[in-house]
This record gives sequence, structure tokens and C-alpha cells, in this order.
Amino acid sequence: MEAIIELPKEMQASMQGNRLVLKSPKGESSKEFKALGISIKAEGNKVRISAAKDSKKEKKLVNSIQAHVKNLAKGLEKEYAYRLSIVYAHFPINVTKKENKIEIVNFLGSKKPKQALIVGKTSVEIKGKEIIVKGADKEHVGQTAANIEQLTRLKGKDRRIFQDGIFITAKE
Repeated sequence: MEAIIELPKEMQASMQGNRLVLKSPKGESSKEFKALGISIKAEGNKVRISAAKDSKKEKKLVNSIQAHVKNLAKGLEKEYAYRLSIVYAHFPINVTKKENKIEIVNFLGSKKPKQALIVGKTSVEIKGKEIIVKGADKEHVGQTAANIEQLTRLKGKDRRIFQDGIFITAKE
């Protein structure tokens, strides 16, 4: 079983141990792959993924790695972006960015600030009642948006009544 992925002409691929590194004029992105029985070779702007056997397990691994490589390349061409909306009824939620963390203050009137980690090389912009999370790595952008959304998750409350929070509204 073998899969060959053609990258755009301006993009170059290289292997550093188990880590695949993609470079383009817009930036650089990398991911580590540890799969037994799977070999990954980078040749210029092509990535070759091959398996020693043709079993179902190896086919699944090859297809998963192929999808990860395509996501890395797509992220370098056009950044992934998640839009989150800040929703509140009575207590205004204050959201600020501090280094590699997002801080939420006054959620449902609480005094203690809550913090969410910004994963990897993800950038976060706060504009009024909207938060925009951008980056080249789909997994890091999605995890950062999920971290922010999880901070305002309410346990043991009726969501029809307590509708305050920060919610993912769009994925681009």
C-alpha cells in the first residue's frame, strides 16, 4: 500500500527523524508521526507514505497520515480560523489575552478569573463580542478554540435558562 501526496510547487517537504517538516514562503509547519510498519519519505514537493503490509490496519494508518499531511499543507496555504461569540445576559464577560493564555473574568459574576491555554503557534484576536482563533495547524487551532469554549461550560445548570458563555460559531 502506497500513497503519494503532491504539494504545491512553492512548498518543500523534509524529514527530520520521525518529524515531517513542510516549508513554504508563508511559514513552516511540522508534525511527528510514529507508526510501526509505515515509512514516510519526503522528496522535494512530494510526500510518499508506504506500508510494509496491505492489511486493513496499515491501510487505515496510511490514510490517516495522508489526511494529516494534507491538513498541514492546506493550513500553510490558507490559515484555519475559528470564530467564537461571547454571549451574556446580565454579567458582562471580560476576555483578555495574556502571553499564551486567554483570561475570562466576571463569567456569571464570578470574581475568580478562568484561564485557557493557547496551543502551539496559534494567534487569538479579541474584537468586542467576537474571538477569532487563527493558525496553520488545524489541531492546534481547534484545541485552542475548544479550551476557550470549555472554560464557560456549565455543569448542573439548565442551558435553556443559563445561556451565558463563549461558543464556536464558525470554522473556516
